[in-house]
Amino acid sequence: MTLTLTKQQAIYQHLKDRILEGKLPPGQRLIIDDIADDLGLSIIPVREALQLLQAERLVDIRPHAGATVAAVTPESIEEVFTILEGMEAMAARRVAKEMPVDLDLTLQKLIAQMDLAEKKNDGEKWSALNMEFHLALSEATGMPWLREITERALGNWDRIRRHFFREGCEHRFTEAQREHHAILNALRKGDADQAEKVVRQHNQRAFRHYSQMQTK
Repeated sequence: MTLTLTKQQAIYQHLKDRILEGKLPPGQRLIIDDIADDLGLSIIPVREALQLLQAERLVDIRPHAGATVAAVTPESIEEVFTILEGMEAMAARRVAKEMPVDLDLTLQKLIAQMDLAEKKNDGEKWSALNMEFHLALSEATGMPWLREITERALGNWDRIRRHFFREGCEHRFTEAQREHHAILNALRKGDADQAEKVVRQHNQRAFRHYSQMQTK
């Protein structure tokens, strides 16, 4: 059965994708009438879609000022990585208790592809695979809410990455890849404490990396 998106859902997804991909940069004004005209729709579903995006902290709506794409601030960066650290620490502990064979194979395959992307310095490929890696871990918990929150936080991480990434900017591929290998090894051993420790370090180091970029 094919599910048809409502107008509100379609606008929401359209705008969200453009924000996360950086096509609508932080601070960009979102004029309801212009969006409605561009999409050939009324202003009501546009307004509702912007309210949904506001609830996800992707859009700021202020009285008499209208809507703008939310800024990338030190506080928003910290919030994203704090959420990711907490969600992934829980996921790692849960999965380490009984590592599914299919997850082992999936993570092994993804890490191999990420190693190759790292060698080629292919940031876009590596980042897409990185999201798959972390989503696969959250999916394996069998906890839909945890996966949903993780997916939203990862979307915001990717927005932060796109905001800061530029030619000549040093990325933490090598360090991150060592951490991914360490996460998989801890999960295979069933060592929940070590898995949680490595996952927390992984997110804390990423947070420091992007925080340093914020100050440049």
